[in-house]
Amino acid sequence: MTQPDSEHGTAARTADAYLLFAHEPYYPGPAAQEINTTVVAADSLLHRQLLQPDGTRIHDLLTQGRRPGEIIPLATLTHELNAGADWPTVGDWERVTSGLVQLVRRQMCDALSLRLPAIARALICTGPGPDNQVRAFDPAAGELTVYGPDDRAEVLARVWHVPHPDRGRATLLAR
Repeated sequence: MTQPDSEHGTAARTADAYLLFAHEPYYPGPAAQEINTTVVAADSLLHRQLLQPDGTRIHDLLTQGRRPGEIIPLATLTHELNAGADWPTVGDWERVTSGLVQLVRRQMCDALSLRLPAIARALICTGPGPDNQVRAFDPAAGELTVYGPDDRAEVLARVWHVPHPDRGRATLLAR
């Protein structure tokens, strides 16, 4: 766990943090499965081919006061930034994450590329708040299923335990 930085009175930075973000799906090769979510090490945000200083500012936010090895969804950063209202003071997250996807596709940074099922992907796109929910209606059965924070935590735990075959490409299967 990170400790407070006594000199500045703020939480210390954690180098071993990861950013998890959903993006437009792509297919990395013939007969490959769709990739729609990516995990990158925080230091990937410092890459010179990303929009800077935006990547550096997002890196600083991502690594401030985190536990070593923690995977932080982009939605969590948005939650921490006043529900996204403060993103303009940090940077253009859309351009930075689009740039990260391009780096991953060109194998210019290490990443874990995932195919998350729709509900899992929706859950990582919600913030960490106790009232955040994803609702799914099954018209054939006429049933509504509500997924909440515990389901989101389960998805994050499963992402952490995904095997990393084939240069970091992996698939998280539906539960």
